[in-house]
Amino acid sequence: MKSKRLLMKKRIRRQNRVRAAIRGTAVKPRLSVFRSHRHIYAQLIDDGAHKTLASVSSKDLKEKAKKSDLAKKIGELVAAKAQKLNVKTAVLDRGRYQYHGRVKALADGARAGGLKL
Repeated sequence: MKSKRLLMKKRIRRQNRVRAAIRGTAVKPRLSVFRSHRHIYAQLIDDGAHKTLASVSSKDLKEKAKKSDLAKKIGELVAAKAQKLNVKTAVLDRGRYQYHGRVKALADGARAGGLKL
């Protein structure tokens, strides 16, 4: 069985590989996605200024639904916050996760909300 330290190193290496080509600016921020077992989080990040412009999580929602439906709703909410900040495009940072399931649902929700990814 692999040690936890080795698994953590692989996870961080995979995350850094994905983020190596992605940089967020004030005009085109990075849409960072984190998903835990129960919740999903999204942030719009300006890497130049090292600031988080907007953030949304499924903890904010009080409704009960399937996780993928909640992820789509989170994508729509982050797109609405981006519209308030006059942000029309963003770069998707999926982190260490595959573009599949909840991550894809969040991206589709953001696109449906008017954010160009």
